[in-house]
Amino acid sequence: MKVNNAEFIISAVRPDQYPEDGLPEVALAGRSNVGKSSMTNRLINRKNLARTSATPGKTQHLNYYLINEMLYFVDFPGYGYAKVSKSQREAWGKMIERYLLEREPLKLVLLVIDLRHAPSKDDIMMYDWLKYYDCNICVVATKADKIPRSKWDKHVKIVKQDLGFVPEDDFVMFSSETGLGKEELWSIIERHAFATDEDELEEEEMESLSASEENSDNHHEHEEDDIPSQ
Repeated sequence: MKVNNAEFIISAVRPDQYPEDGLPEVALAGRSNVGKSSMTNRLINRKNLARTSATPGKTQHLNYYLINEMLYFVDFPGYGYAKVSKSQREAWGKMIERYLLEREPLKLVLLVIDLRHAPSKDDIMMYDWLKYYDCNICVVATKADKIPRSKWDKHVKIVKQDLGFVPEDDFVMFSSETGLGKEELWSIIERHAFATDEDELEEEEMESLSASEENSDNHHEHEEDDIPSQ
């Protein structure tokens, strides 16, 4: 997507503060200092629209950014910062849980993870949480430029294994420095954000058909197992 216009709209803490125009929303989740702001700025070709807080863990709002007047990026508070109080973490959790449960315009969640390191317990918990709420997920592994290309596959494998990553979710290696993965990520965002009801129905039918074929194959395998040896 060519971004011609991007603007900050609101820092929301309650549903009555969320935009009511019905535009699709793409949420961004990740630990503090993982590079969400840099990724956002690279995606929208701006240097400082999404600003990094001077104090990690300080922001406890949902920051709405309107892109091309077509969709919103919704930046979640960064998690996993040690100095955030227990009460702050609980308040954050309730806000995010309510958003994931009730926010109809939500089309996709980008789970941003540092490719250089194995996923943290909070990363794994967030992935499990998003799966529990049946969200569409794209794992974005940032800072790929910090790793030699020859080691990319090794690091991707570690991230996927530790998360318990499932193939139906999307996965993109990304670099805010070089722009690696930018076009691929935009393609995924657009596919989810602007999918029609017919597209979603067709995708559900394909998944159902695939599951049916898999069950049929398993049934035949069991039948063959039951054939007595001569």
